[in-house]
Amino acid sequence: MFHWANAVAFHLFGETVKWSDLLGNLLGLLTVALATRRSMWAWPVQIAGCVLLFGAFVSAHLGGTAARQVALIGMAAYGWARWNAVRRNEHDIAIRWASWAERALLVAALGVGTAVFAQVLQHYNASWSPWPDAYIFIGSLVATVAQARGYVEFWFVWVAVDVVGVPLAFSNGLPVSGLVYVFYFLIVVAGLRQWMARARAPREGAPSAQPAVLKEVTV
Repeated sequence: MFHWANAVAFHLFGETVKWSDLLGNLLGLLTVALATRRSMWAWPVQIAGCVLLFGAFVSAHLGGTAARQVALIGMAAYGWARWNAVRRNEHDIAIRWASWAERALLVAALGVGTAVFAQVLQHYNASWSPWPDAYIFIGSLVATVAQARGYVEFWFVWVAVDVVGVPLAFSNGLPVSGLVYVFYFLIVVAGLRQWMARARAPREGAPSAQPAVLKEVTV
């Protein structure tokens, strides 16, 4: 399957575009669009995209970003199971701003995780760019966990990942990934606005209300 996926689809601006890079990133864009609507379909679509991108990044010798796809498949499965709980009990998952303690934990996980994983990549010579590769890997995991828990901040984490992902993708011969990161940013901004509005809604006129429940995850 990966032999076919890594075949050349076409050439763009002098760069070679592989099917795995193209289709995986299209599914990635669809994942983010579905996430803005809090759709349950975001999770299986993300898993399919990660399988394709795994092949693309392995061929580009980006071990950290390839490992990211494997980890994201696991995290997406976790998010899928957690959001499924909403269908049984709508009070399990809520869209809300994380507490300061939760934010500190996310930042700590991003910083420490990046430092540790970068050392692993360097030790095994598994990446041409170990530090940004590790940052994208850990940032993606942190964002996915935050999304599964309904934190609005998960959109900010994705923005931080995209800022590094664009130059890294272009510099390693994956132009579709680089271009898609630009579109990710636009969709992320729209998703952030929707989730912020959703998180504020319960407090308008009712200061003691609970955070907004994810009622549209089955869209």
